[in-house]
Amino acid sequence: MGEEWTIEALPAGAGVDLRLVLPIDSKPVTVVLSLDRAQARAFGRSVLAAAGDALGQTFPAPVLPPPTRTDV
Repeated sequence: MGEEWTIEALPAGAGVDLRLVLPIDSKPVTVVLSLDRAQARAFGRSVLAAAGDALGQTFPAPVLPPPTRTDV
């Protein structure tokens, strides 16, 4: 399996620290984003929006099975 990354949210004062551990050149590199509540909420909304955009581009239209009759 490939190298993996992790993300962890830790309470910090009146905000949150987002700790990301990324494999770079096969070595773990830790990045910490210290955010206040407003920044953390904006970051969360941005991540959800990006995920929704990616999902929409990957699956532009739902694939539905053909209708079946159950009253026969």
